[in-house]
Amino acid sequence: MNGDLDETHAPELESWVESANEKDCDFPIQNLPFGRFRAAGQTHWHIGVAIGTQVLDLQRTGLIETHDMHRLMGQSGEARHALRLALSQGLRRHSPNQVKWHAALLPQADVQMGLPCEIGDYTDFYTGIHHATAVGKLFRPDAPLLPNYKWVPIAYHGRASSIGVSGHGFHRPCGQIKLPNTEQPVCGPCQQLDFELELGVLIGHSNAMGTAVPINEALGHVFGLVLFNDWSARDIQAWEYQPLGPFLSKNFASTLSPWVVTLEALSPFRRAFFRPSGDPAPLPYLDSPGNRLNGGFDIELDVCLQTAAMRATGHAGDQLARSNFADAAYWTVAQMVAHHTVNGCNLSTGDLFGTGTLSGANAGQEGSLLEKTHGGKKPISLSNGETRTFLQDGDSVTLRAYCERRDFRRIGFGSCRATVLPAKPVTRN
Repeated sequence: MNGDLDETHAPELESWVESANEKDCDFPIQNLPFGRFRAAGQTHWHIGVAIGTQVLDLQRTGLIETHDMHRLMGQSGEARHALRLALSQGLRRHSPNQVKWHAALLPQADVQMGLPCEIGDYTDFYTGIHHATAVGKLFRPDAPLLPNYKWVPIAYHGRASSIGVSGHGFHRPCGQIKLPNTEQPVCGPCQQLDFELELGVLIGHSNAMGTAVPINEALGHVFGLVLFNDWSARDIQAWEYQPLGPFLSKNFASTLSPWVVTLEALSPFRRAFFRPSGDPAPLPYLDSPGNRLNGGFDIELDVCLQTAAMRATGHAGDQLARSNFADAAYWTVAQMVAHHTVNGCNLSTGDLFGTGTLSGANAGQEGSLLEKTHGGKKPISLSNGETRTFLQDGDSVTLRAYCERRDFRRIGFGSCRATVLPAKPVTRN
């Protein structure tokens, strides 16, 4: 268990915002995630904290003087802890701040949520070992994991400009596709569109160029975690990924949840991190007693698919998979930060890491349709009689996550949802 627990994590705490006290609420007073919102008629983003079904305008409480999320995220650990404590005390039942802060509350349903911050750079890791193994078996049955997988936290640099916030729609991508038994590729709409169940890691405190972050200091550079769906065009990917990796198959759209669950809120849900017996020990720069003791985060994840036909009849959708971050990931958040900077790379406030697809080891835990349908060879049946190998136009995918542990209050991440729109025509001169 992580030792960074204090009065803000006490399970008996209740808020004067009554919706925060409801059972299975994602945003009880023990959570207090940050996001950016704007109310009707507002043009600038405001920093808010989710509490129950409400959002608290942080500037109107007097606790901050700016709408600059980067400034808040880049604060020292001590300043962030002090802000969390002040929020917790001000939102508790019988707080003297209730009357003043009540005017700073707005219903979440009445505001527009934006990306939690301006994202400067985005790196997508490949930490999900069960996903890597399952996908590897499709192409290399005898050697699904490449020799470097258990030594190097594999990643590629992605495109920050196409990351959208939960609730958006995106057009099916077009690109080059090499069909079986054809001599040359064609350019057209992707036919094998897929979701990827991931978490996102948002960097808070930056590091100077040329200065590596030691693993025992790595989590001090992390502001918090979000849900992340890294949409993938599998047929475009299969043709383009060698020798340099993903390009158009990944950069057309990604979706982020709007609320950042801070590492402070996640403290009760840390757990020991260990590797299977017989696997190589990490190199020294990727290993520390603290990382072994509580480097894992016990976060339950699930993914739901709602087709257009389901939506038309009021059907909420089918759960496709459920997994757990700590069980799925071969590398920890601290190891990602340490490896990303070991060469002197300078991370900036607001940089985003994707964890990679977080699949479990068993059936029902697949974090992508590529795994679930065995590369499109085994369609899945949905509860309304429809089938899928890959996503169709009108399909909506929703990711959710929560943490729960005995003697602590359950906290959640909200949802991360987006809808597939038809492809736009390829422009030809």
